[in-house]
Amino acid sequence: MIIIQMSGGLGNQMFQYALYLKLKSLGRTVRFDDVTTYRLDNARPIQLAVFGLTYPRATDEEIRDITDSFMDLSSRIRRRFTGRKSLEYYEKDGCFDPKILEMRDGYLIGNFQSEKYFEDIRDDVRSAFRFDDLNFSDETRDMKRRIRSEEGEPVCIHVRRGDYLKSDNVYGGICTDAYYEAAMNYMRERHPGCVFYLFTDDSRWADTFVESHREMGVVPVTCSEEYTGYQDMYLISYCRHHIIANSTFSWWGWWLRKEKGGEVIAPSRWLNNGRCADIFTPGMIRMNGQGIIES
Repeated sequence: MIIIQMSGGLGNQMFQYALYLKLKSLGRTVRFDDVTTYRLDNARPIQLAVFGLTYPRATDEEIRDITDSFMDLSSRIRRRFTGRKSLEYYEKDGCFDPKILEMRDGYLIGNFQSEKYFEDIRDDVRSAFRFDDLNFSDETRDMKRRIRSEEGEPVCIHVRRGDYLKSDNVYGGICTDAYYEAAMNYMRERHPGCVFYLFTDDSRWADTFVESHREMGVVPVTCSEEYTGYQDMYLISYCRHHIIANSTFSWWGWWLRKEKGGEVIAPSRWLNNGRCADIFTPGMIRMNGQGIIES
């Protein structure tokens, strides 16, 4: 049996679920541990249900068995003499590891942020991540109609602030002002008449951004709360071109795009504390924090 430890917000949960689908397609027995990390006070909500998805949950006994963490006296005595025989696998640098797809048993801890894990079942993943239109607000429905009827080509700008501002050692210096300015200029040069739609988790900052880019006619999208953020992802998927943040949220909004053939600009470095080299896909335009295209 393989158990995937679920963690993080919606974007991370989607990568973990996509890996689950891949392992299932290989005939593996797969379960989720959706309890361990969600006991924490700062845990994000589990949101896969917005896609109408369910998944098999590992029992406490199955988790203890695969991690060799039973606390009965005989188990503790055995571990003292023979050591712990856990099948835990910790993702090392955020890069694709083909060994995972060869596993028969294991307890997987990581984000697994790479299309390489599921590129050959891409259609199955897209089918899984379909939004339930009934859960959308009137504002979201109206914005969807506006984006779809846009005469100019709609360009998504996703700016992640919030928790990112508190962890500069991890996220700092990546999606800078220079990054967004250069990315927007690139889109305007390549697609004259394009219209920018701003998605962010910081409504006050959004007002300032829109005002300072008045000549570009940036359209602010109503900032959704944590539990309704999937509506922003849904709208992002209707844009033709994308300027994404180093965020799995905007990565999935782009990946689930309804219209093919658009361009996507992504930060050339994803995190400061991990390589995450395989989150990038062929055709992505990678731009650094100085606004210079690197690929």
